[in-house]
Amino acid sequence: MTPPMEIVARQDAGATGATAVFACTLPETLKKRADFLRAAKAVRRPTPAFLLQARRRAPEEPADGMRVGFTCSKKLGNAVTRNRAKRRLREVARMVLPEHGHAGWDYVLVGRPETTVSYDFAAMCDDLRRALHRLHERAL
Repeated sequence: MTPPMEIVARQDAGATGATAVFACTLPETLKKRADFLRAAKAVRRPTPAFLLQARRRAPEEPADGMRVGFTCSKKLGNAVTRNRAKRRLREVARMVLPEHGHAGWDYVLVGRPETTVSYDFAAMCDDLRRALHRLHERAL
């Protein structure tokens, strides 16, 4: 099942009668093998729970927005474990990339055996923030 492109949650503000709206759009997903291979040949930033691969798109490619891909090989375990790892990586990317990612970049998060599934979620978010910060401060 494909997640919706926009997630909207509404909460009642209580006595004021106002409604607060929170929206988060997901970055475009990488789907073509060639895009994954180009990212794999570019910059890598290892973290304890995953590997971040990133590349700035070439000027002739469309530079609107960022794109993200997820890879979990059979080294991680069976299909249930791989899917759980990808769900965790997707959620980390959804929370961190809109704020810390740069438009015109492709990012690939590669799961690691045993750690992607069991690593603390807040620590994974911090690791991605740190990796993006290191990546972009050296790339500029």
